[in-house]
Amino acid sequence: MRLERVDATDARAVLRGLRGAVLGAGPAIACGAPAGTLPDEVPAGTAVVVTTSGSTGYPKSVALSRSALTTSALATADRIGDGAWLLALPAGYIAGVQVLVRSLVAGREPAILAGSFSAHAFAAAVAAMASSDSGVRVPTYTSLVPAQLQTVLDAVDAGDADAARALTSFEAILVGGQALAPALADRAAAAGARIVRTYGSSETSGGCVYDGVPLDGVGVRIAGGEVQLSGPTLADGYLGDPVRTAAAFEVDAAGTRWYRTGDLGEWDGRRLRVTGRADNVIVSGGVNVSLDRVERAVRAVPGFEGAVVVAVPDERWGEASVVVCAGDAARHPDATARVRAAVEAALGKIARPRAVIAVDAVPMLASGKPDRVALRALPD
Repeated sequence: MRLERVDATDARAVLRGLRGAVLGAGPAIACGAPAGTLPDEVPAGTAVVVTTSGSTGYPKSVALSRSALTTSALATADRIGDGAWLLALPAGYIAGVQVLVRSLVAGREPAILAGSFSAHAFAAAVAAMASSDSGVRVPTYTSLVPAQLQTVLDAVDAGDADAARALTSFEAILVGGQALAPALADRAAAAGARIVRTYGSSETSGGCVYDGVPLDGVGVRIAGGEVQLSGPTLADGYLGDPVRTAAAFEVDAAGTRWYRTGDLGEWDGRRLRVTGRADNVIVSGGVNVSLDRVERAVRAVPGFEGAVVVAVPDERWGEASVVVCAGDAARHPDATARVRAAVEAALGKIARPRAVIAVDAVPMLASGKPDRVALRALPD
């Protein structure tokens, strides 16, 4: 099957490509890959190749079949309902791709937020969405990352009535890409937003666990503390990288194919709780410290909901962590003392961050996730 590269920054170009790749006999499309880095042909059944460096800087080209994408879209509709979708995320990332696929599968044209994301642009895009079909209300849905949700909530708190109406108009707002801070979730609930927390990745065709409960057909197991997922939404693998594919996807004795997420978590047979990344751990003074757990404790401190915790070398302890955050709270003279006290109370003294670094804005990837590679390069 022929592979055609599309401009991932052009949402309508991605939509046109997906219409052929998912619904018709068009070529597979490649999103996010630099020219000349992918082959001209891909295995039959491939619909999309999503290339992203993620937060680690290592490029991965994830091959997704038509079947995996549509199965995921149908399972989402079964879980939260069917309706019209607003694309507010970059179209070249899996969460954006899935908003478009869900729209195509539902037979509806998606609304598209053009240009940079802002509360005003979000409200304007929502206002332009069709609210009824032949006199029957059409439920609306969208997908955001936590940073976008915080942007809209900040506008709501500042008295923006248009942003408030937009936020509460959706039947459900999927929020994923990274952990949603409890304080931010509480603010969203207080504003009347109906939030669904999603967990997944490009390798699972996007979110496949909603509010801790897997979508129909998705299997979960914990092996050695690691979350592993199975089911019909799994990617075929990494294009042109059989070694990495074999390391990430394995088949058990019963013939079930599992994706090794690299995340740590707990599974009680019904609900999944993800506790952090297996590789986001430092050894400080001979003790393993999960930076994901530190970050959750920091984000519970008022004013630090968008903080990011990264590792730094430490002459005494070997490794330590620092908190990077934008806003007035991070610039307050007692900022470091406040977050250290919060982390000590939650996790013990050894987990306390060394310092708070105040920035004008936390560097972000186009996907809406913090750019941890850039963050680690900030001066301490």
